[in-house]
Amino acid sequence: MTARLVVISLAILSAIRASGQIQFADATAQSGIRFTHSIGSEKLGSLLESTGAGCAWFDYNNDGKPDLYVVSGRPLEPAMHPYPLRKAPAAMPHNHLYRNDGNGKFTDVTDEAGVAGEGYGFGVIAADFDNDGYTDLLVTSYGHVTLYRNRGNGTFEDITAKAGLRIQGWAIGAAWLDYDHDGCVDLFIGRYVKFDPAYRSYYAADNYPGPLDYEGDTNLLFHNTCHGSFEDASAKSGIARYKGRTMGVTAADFDGDGYPDIYVANDKTENFLFHNKRDGTFEQIAVEANAAFGQNGESTSAMGPVFFEIDNEGRADLWVSDSKYNRLLKNDGKLGFSDVTQAAGISQWSAQYTSWGTGIYDFDNDGRKDILIFHGGLIHMVPQEHSLFRNLGGGKFQDVSTTGGPFFGVKSVGRGACFADYDGDGKVDAFLVNLGAPGVLLHNVTAPAGHWLAVRLIGSKSNRDGIGATVEVEANGMRQKSERVAGSGYLGQDDWRLHFGLGAAAKADQVVVTWPGGARQVLKNVPADRVVEIREQ
Repeated sequence: MTARLVVISLAILSAIRASGQIQFADATAQSGIRFTHSIGSEKLGSLLESTGAGCAWFDYNNDGKPDLYVVSGRPLEPAMHPYPLRKAPAAMPHNHLYRNDGNGKFTDVTDEAGVAGEGYGFGVIAADFDNDGYTDLLVTSYGHVTLYRNRGNGTFEDITAKAGLRIQGWAIGAAWLDYDHDGCVDLFIGRYVKFDPAYRSYYAADNYPGPLDYEGDTNLLFHNTCHGSFEDASAKSGIARYKGRTMGVTAADFDGDGYPDIYVANDKTENFLFHNKRDGTFEQIAVEANAAFGQNGESTSAMGPVFFEIDNEGRADLWVSDSKYNRLLKNDGKLGFSDVTQAAGISQWSAQYTSWGTGIYDFDNDGRKDILIFHGGLIHMVPQEHSLFRNLGGGKFQDVSTTGGPFFGVKSVGRGACFADYDGDGKVDAFLVNLGAPGVLLHNVTAPAGHWLAVRLIGSKSNRDGIGATVEVEANGMRQKSERVAGSGYLGQDDWRLHFGLGAAAKADQVVVTWPGGARQVLKNVPADRVVEIREQ
């Protein structure tokens, strides 16, 4: 035991020496991305507008480079809004798809791809739902969702009705998961509130009616038939029994039983943790698991949930951004969590902000996952700084925002965000959606940074994207584990490739993939600083 501790300690020291101060640079101008989120009115006037939108990185043309899809709102009709438009737009705002051309450059291909969308949009997730080798898109909007099937020729077709996804209400956060291991990804769709645009009763200081002024709604679970369509399994699965005010959603196997569970971040309502009972049904255990409420037992405005490992201990811990202190929950391995946010050194620095989009990645490639949080005013357009926390190990995080680059000295009204290594340099970057303002592409310019490894999974017996599979990487005595998820944080989705920082290690001693269903594949002595493609055998 003593010898192993020494080896791990030396590995950690090597990782620290191999990595530099985490830094990001604003690369928007040179990237060609010209995206401005729209609300249209002269000031916020409803929950529809203040909610903002998200984004997703995915490879729509199978060239191996992350492309970017960003969701927008649009001016509301006069009957839905108490304030006039700033100025009638020359063209109606819409969602955008940006093709990654390499060398940090992007081209807007929205029109030719046919994915501009209609209505007021919020979230987006991507997966190859029909296992044909091309990644499809699901966009959530007020009153409907849109399922775009990737034709494989650079264009998409709207097959929402054909697929049986006739959604009513306010669709918002969503996630793909294969909850029954049949090899086809199923779909969880969160719904926010039963919004009534005619309701106008509120205190003037509140600006507009808040979430508690509207009735909560149920969430939806759709089972993939494996024949290009979905069946509503909300009631049968037990999901429909619970009403909330959903914001962000994610799905992962938090208890290690091989089946994905679902975490729902609710606004001013207790959060939900749907535990997969492995028979097509779920039980809601958030209260028992200590994952329902905030630090003081209150229902916070919870936003973006992410499952990850705090200290590479082999269990899925949980991060939830919110309007208060945020929550860092350590998995106790017994269907429960302990709140360690304050002990980790995060509450003290983030409580002054309202937190939305969030990403947890090893930004300096030292073998430990760091936290990047985007902030913004809740009911008014109040710009705020953003936060960057470096993982020091031992459950401790350090606020390194002031040394993270000029971006962290600029205030904005942040909302959704998505993360990917868009330029293939081995460091995870980010895109931020700002409410009613231009978005920002953040390039990770940390130097020096440690070695890295990215893993792309291709399922055969499992779903083609390998959603629900876990990857363990061991290098220099450090062992890390990540699960392939499709939907996390606030209203978006990150890089489909699992990223691991290796510190000073020039190779991974071992890479172990556990596919949905339990089959394992082991790779030995895998060279670092590359993307490794692993196909299910």
